[in-house]
Amino acid sequence: MHYLLIYHVAGDYLQRREAYRGEHLARALAAVERGELVLGGALSEPADCAVLLFQADSPEPARLFAESDPYVVNGLVQSWEVRPWLTVVGRDAQLPLPRAPLPQGPIRPAGED
Repeated sequence: MHYLLIYHVAGDYLQRREAYRGEHLARALAAVERGELVLGGALSEPADCAVLLFQADSPEPARLFAESDPYVVNGLVQSWEVRPWLTVVGRDAQLPLPRAPLPQGPIRPAGED
């Protein structure tokens, strides 16, 4: 199952993160090595959130990561949540849609015949 760990960061996150970034990234890389963390990074324009994609049997690895992350512990993250993500399209989708043939011919909006 996929889980998204969503961080809502403080307004001064970019200015303060350098002091904690090394430890944060070391913990992230360790989670990658354990096969828990798939992708992670900050959103930009605006830089107000970060998203980490976990793959696990439960939300526990994502929750434990957040609770001990130096960004959270030191107040760079104002709030966080773990959400299950039901992935259905893509090579690593957890619940892939059955393959169906693509429609032939031009695609027209409904009602245009």
